Amino acid sequence: MDFRFGEDEQSYRDELRRFAGKVLAPHYQSDDRAGRLRPGLVADLAAMGLTGLRIPERHGGQEASAVVAGLAAEEVARGDFNAAYLIIVSALISDVLARNATADQQAHWLPPIASGAVVPALCVTEPGHGTDAANLELKAVPDGDGWRLTGEKTSITLGMAAHTALVLARTGGPGARGVSAFYVELTAEHVSRSAFDDLGSRSIGRAALHFDGLPVTRDDLVGETGGGFVSVVQGFDYSRAIIGLACLGAAQSSLDETLRWARDREAFGAPIGTFQGVAFPLAECATYVRAARHVCYEALWRKDHGLEHSTEAAMAKFWAPKLSAEVIHQCLLTFGHLAYSSESPLGQRLRDVIGLEIGDGTAQVSKLVIARNLLGRAYAP
Repeated sequence: MDFRFGEDEQSYRDELRRFAGKVLAPHYQSDDRAGRLRPGLVADLAAMGLTGLRIPERHGGQEASAVVAGLAAEEVARGDFNAAYLIIVSALISDVLARNATADQQAHWLPPIASGAVVPALCVTEPGHGTDAANLELKAVPDGDGWRLTGEKTSITLGMAAHTALVLARTGGPGARGVSAFYVELTAEHVSRSAFDDLGSRSIGRAALHFDGLPVTRDDLVGETGGGFVSVVQGFDYSRAIIGLACLGAAQSSLDETLRWARDREAFGAPIGTFQGVAFPLAECATYVRAARHVCYEALWRKDHGLEHSTEAAMAKFWAPKLSAEVIHQCLLTFGHLAYSSESPLGQRLRDVIGLEIGDGTAQVSKLVIARNLLGRAYAP
């Protein structure tokens, strides 16, 4: 057993940490105040290969392991948590397309994602179906040799900025087997968008998308008719571990800043870190962050080795965002009134990570997956 990254992985991690600190971190708070995806951000990430991590080299990507994708999300999130969404979404969609699309489709769809020319979005959630995604209602109505997409998707990450989307739509009867996946261009004529006014992650442009008869053909169909739900859900298992690492990156950055503060800030004639009431909560935070990080990387390592990883991914998804919010909250309290100001990034990090306690699967769903895997379906909820 070896807990170290390889030499190449460590070098890449160091490079990304410098990049995140120098290029991304200075814009983190101003992008939030602007409430939109900053022009140039996608190009900055693409120049580092971050939009094509899971795309095969023949299509312009890095063909990186799942572990390296998680490493990238963690390091980017240390500087700009919201920039990590571009890694998470592009990695998930690229992985689904690489596993299910035809060779011609991959050659057409993947290079623009890798280069940053296209920002993709994943359209699953609907007003009446979030966790209950197998019963989604957006319809693919037959139209000649193709279909027309009609209905609404909501809470779509990057929804205001995306050029394309992987859309789940109902082509058949009820349940998961009636759902197909389409990769489509979000043309203005047939798709309208409504932005959300969010508590956090305001720069990523979460939105509702209204499909008004968007025409799609069999060339836009990903995999087989009726296979869309399964193909996308399989991708969630590893993307949830990447989400966990992004949250932990924000938590670790906050913890590092707070440890420096505990050394520098003096009260009652001594650095505040010399007081147990300050030092012990930080020691607990560091312990839990390290443990959660191991769970996340184990899930990704298992994926890379073709092993079952749904339990570990579910553990990562429910624990890491929750823990990160708790750690950042403790860091804010340790700083005191200085961190309660909008000039400090701690408040924004706290608002931002809370969003991923909800998005991409609630804690209740993750615990259900864990319980069923541990107990067996007949003995679990």
